[in-house]
Amino acid sequence: MAESAQPNTAALPGGSSRSKVLTSYDPRTAEAVGDYAVMGTVELTRTVRGARSAEKWWTAIGFAGRRRWLLDWKRSIARQAGDLVDTVCSETGKPEVDAAIEVMLAVENLDWAARNAERALGRRRLGSTWLTRNQRASVGYLPLGVVGVLGPWNNPVFTPMGSIAYAMAAGNTVVFKPSELTPGVGVWLAESWRRLAPNQPVLQVVTGDSSTGAALCRSRVDKIAYAGSDAGAREVISLCAQTLTPVVVERAGKGAMVVQVDAKLDDAAEAAVFGAMSNAGQSPAGIQRVYVAESVYQPFLERVVAQARRLRPGGDRKASYGPMIQESQVDVVRRQVKDAIARGGQAVVGGLESIREPYIEPIVLTDVPEESLAITGEAVGPVLIVNRVASMDEAVDRINATDHGLAVVVFTRDVRTVPELAERMRTGVVTINSSMAYAGMPAMPFGGVGEYGQGHTHGEAGLREFSRTLAIAQKRYRAPVNLSTFERHPRHLRLAKAIFRMRHG
Repeated sequence: MAESAQPNTAALPGGSSRSKVLTSYDPRTAEAVGDYAVMGTVELTRTVRGARSAEKWWTAIGFAGRRRWLLDWKRSIARQAGDLVDTVCSETGKPEVDAAIEVMLAVENLDWAARNAERALGRRRLGSTWLTRNQRASVGYLPLGVVGVLGPWNNPVFTPMGSIAYAMAAGNTVVFKPSELTPGVGVWLAESWRRLAPNQPVLQVVTGDSSTGAALCRSRVDKIAYAGSDAGAREVISLCAQTLTPVVVERAGKGAMVVQVDAKLDDAAEAAVFGAMSNAGQSPAGIQRVYVAESVYQPFLERVVAQARRLRPGGDRKASYGPMIQESQVDVVRRQVKDAIARGGQAVVGGLESIREPYIEPIVLTDVPEESLAITGEAVGPVLIVNRVASMDEAVDRINATDHGLAVVVFTRDVRTVPELAERMRTGVVTINSSMAYAGMPAMPFGGVGEYGQGHTHGEAGLREFSRTLAIAQKRYRAPVNLSTFERHPRHLRLAKAIFRMRHG
């Protein structure tokens, strides 16, 4: 949970700051934009106790009741979206359009979760076998209880809403610990719920530094949802293991793109540049590297270079993207670019001179060795790597060699070949001929493979992530062939064996 109470930190357990006041800053100007309490164990215990109390009401009103409340909350957020956008801009430095898109995507997820929870989680009938046809079986999903959400700094509304909305729709109450860099966003969301239901703390916020996040992990909530860095993910998992608290993890980083020989190169180049540079390259749904078929490598690269050179970071309305939100990530980008060039990579747009804190101008690298830090490390920054490959098999091998199994984009006209290609990749999401499209599709589950992610957010999988299964079997009548008794008749056993051989022999 590596963040601190200073202007530039991350948002999870691990830091040592003991300041009683947390100040958030505008990364564009370094001006303070708000002061918030650093909540300790006492405040956290009180908050979790309130969530436990509200849990009883929230569970009792059922799917229909929760849907009404969540849709009312959605409408309230939408009506006041301008205020939330301003808060996001002031704490992240994002251009207004980027902040607005993030808020809209978050609201879409809230709407989808509210409307689809009963269909995904409601009790449904199950089939039976010839041995148990006298039984009626069903399965349903019940809330876990209280869910703790540890939010990131790069998308402080959209990413945590992928856990908050789905956990609440499933019947859980939520305690939200926003990033130390964006506490105002978390307070805004919790206050918007409090105004709607002042006596029912279904959603509450706790602000503070990494010690507050650590305390939430130890608080014996029923599940923790974390999004952030590799180091933070490992620390959260370790802390939650002490109380056997299950964890949903979305690690930082970006995905890859594959450009086949028949791809529409203009579209592919546009998607690659946007995926790599939007939000100053700080979106986990973005693109880190592109593997391009040899025969179209040069024309594709020319298009990428032309588009990247037109971009300009800044703090004004006309800027293509904003500053680096977390100051320490500037050094990460510097180390990765330096290592890539030292290993033989070429900078065709920008380079080390592009790093002008708090902004980083677009950087495009080519011929970067796969063992470079720019490929093996967490990708955070407006840097795009374009490497040529001799075949799609080589592209798959390179993608699978790195532990960034979140998303892969494939550009090709022959879309029928993509499913087979996708099944060979160690990735959680594949999109065809579009970049980051899945971020705007609430029904699509969002999760990685291997160390990249544990569990899912969004979609039916996201709803079930914050639920527990309850299966029920009911005997309807006496079985004609009853083997579940010590008084079973030998004739029943002979009949059962005969039927078994007919069915399976």
